[in-house]
Amino acid sequence: MEKDNQIFGIRAIIEAINAKKEIDKVFVQKDAQGDLMQDLMKTMKRNNINFSYVPVEKLNRLTPNNHQGAVATIAPISFVSLETLVEGVIETGKKPLFLILDQLSDARNFGAIIRTAECTGVDGIIIQKQGSAPVNGDTVKTSAGAVFNVPICKVDHIKDAIFYLQGSGIKTVAATEKTDQHIYDINFNEGVAIIMGSEDRGVNPSVLKIVDEKAKLPMFGTIESLNVSVACGAFLYEALRQRM
Repeated sequence: MEKDNQIFGIRAIIEAINAKKEIDKVFVQKDAQGDLMQDLMKTMKRNNINFSYVPVEKLNRLTPNNHQGAVATIAPISFVSLETLVEGVIETGKKPLFLILDQLSDARNFGAIIRTAECTGVDGIIIQKQGSAPVNGDTVKTSAGAVFNVPICKVDHIKDAIFYLQGSGIKTVAATEKTDQHIYDINFNEGVAIIMGSEDRGVNPSVLKIVDEKAKLPMFGTIESLNVSVACGAFLYEALRQRM
């Protein structure tokens, strides 16, 4: 973690949140207690800040300073609202292509996906505030800087974002092996949002229930799944092929 992109100390993090800084994630010592820590927890929950509990050894690796049981990362980018993102793309008159990442948790996978998204003309990436990979130095490096070129939107709930996209005339397609349809059966030559799931669980079952279509990649080997960034690349390039 780059030292310029981190804040340590409970009170400093509270002040940063109240000042509306782009806090990407807060790492909290799992056994930390005290009134000030309770204030931090309340502030994070009130502002929907992404946080996770970690052992003190993790915090000590992040900073040698007196962290008081909490270290926060500041996102190197500014996030856009869902409404601004969708309305802005629709107003251009083009066929929107969005990417939704359903609680993808690995920063390097995230960066690789952003890089492919930028190369295939994705108009914006939508992630959930809680449980998603941070936008940190690993993300920036793996994306080869593409993170600065693709708008990223954080939402409270993926399902609400899907409903909003559907209401805006954008078809939602989930990548999942739980279907008989292959990606080559899907029409991507229209406004569409492709949904990729987490590395270990895939797309959430509750999300699969509300999407417009589901699609899978044909698999002929003995391994049952691809790395999510590789699978995402296959979906995006099929969408690009159909749109050319």
